[in-house]
Amino acid sequence: MSLKITPLHDWHVARGAHMADFGGYHMPVWYPTGAKAEHLAVVQAAGLFDTSHMAAVSVQGPDALELLQWTFTKDLERCVGASREPLSKGRCVYGAFLNERGEALDDSIVYRLGDQEFLVVVNAGMGAPVAAHLRDQAGSRSVTIQDLTDRVGKMDIQGPLAAKMLARLLSDPKEAFSGMAYFSFKGHYDPEHPDAAAVTLQDGTPILLSRTGYTGEFGFEIFLAPERLEPLWSALLEAGEKEGLLPCGLAARDSLRAGAVLPLSHQDIGPWPFRHHPWEFALPYNEDKTGFTKDFLGARALLELRTPEYTKAFVGFDLRKLTDPHDAQVLDPDGNVVGTVLTCVTDMAIGRDGDRIYSITSPDKPADFQPRGLSCGFVKLSQDLPAGTPLVLKDRRRSIRVVLTDDIRPHRTARRPIQQMTD
Repeated sequence: MSLKITPLHDWHVARGAHMADFGGYHMPVWYPTGAKAEHLAVVQAAGLFDTSHMAAVSVQGPDALELLQWTFTKDLERCVGASREPLSKGRCVYGAFLNERGEALDDSIVYRLGDQEFLVVVNAGMGAPVAAHLRDQAGSRSVTIQDLTDRVGKMDIQGPLAAKMLARLLSDPKEAFSGMAYFSFKGHYDPEHPDAAAVTLQDGTPILLSRTGYTGEFGFEIFLAPERLEPLWSALLEAGEKEGLLPCGLAARDSLRAGAVLPLSHQDIGPWPFRHHPWEFALPYNEDKTGFTKDFLGARALLELRTPEYTKAFVGFDLRKLTDPHDAQVLDPDGNVVGTVLTCVTDMAIGRDGDRIYSITSPDKPADFQPRGLSCGFVKLSQDLPAGTPLVLKDRRRSIRVVLTDDIRPHRTARRPIQQMTD
């Protein structure tokens, strides 16, 4: 079967990108600058990612909210902010779609575009399966479900200078960024939509500008018509060139998201119960975590789980990573096999000084600190071991020492106030 391509495919190939199959798409893994330079650019300045391989599903109608409340793990009536406000227009939220056994079909971000209109953004190749799943669960509900795969262009600009670079191309950057909280958005991806002009580029192109991302760093995801993708991509690279903006491939995306303790769907979450992992915030727990604030597909299976496995984050002591993590074992200090490895990559922006981990951007890093990189990722364990537990990851070629942790790359910028990032 031939691989699908994004509207930027020819641009990637012409610039010498190393290309590979990802989710059925021919995608750039890294450019001639190399994955390390791309990773560091996102942490220190900004990087640009082609994410048009990701899929989207439109859910509209009088019962759209009711359907998503049943199929999506997050409680959309209690999900925004510390006070758990309902998901309102202009806000989005992370969660997952499960089957009746509580196993993850895919993780997703759900955007509320209007009272009866939602955009569900899923992973590459998952538009049709998620749309079919929603139709199966819709029953007699009054709802229209449309797979938008390859009909919405998307790119991500991520890094502390992202807003300053993007501002040079927006028609009204002050208004676009005003009051933009983490996991909020403005505008619309559809040029024919009446709200499409809420955010426009200087050439009049309407966009949906979302303050989200997959790197742990400040930035945006930008949705627009596919034919407008390459002009914006090229204009952004030109606008940010002097300050270090780089095009980035999937290798940097993978190492950045792991260092930010973010999962890769179908690798760190998948056909096993969606519970006992670092992303418990995606479940609608009540205050004492004895139950959920709503019923949803798979909820009973999660609450009645009898033989749980535990997904944990880890960090190593140097940059070495496993050569074949998918066939690796996790050993406890006594040499007993206690689990398997899900992800093992190297975050090149961090390093150790004594007992502490610093980022290249840590304000309190030692004066002579130069990060050499640390291996990091996720393991699935047969027992609930606490943070700080030393382990050994072993594949056919090497063993590396790691320690379980609640967090990896410090001083990430994703949640910083928008005013701080635009001044």
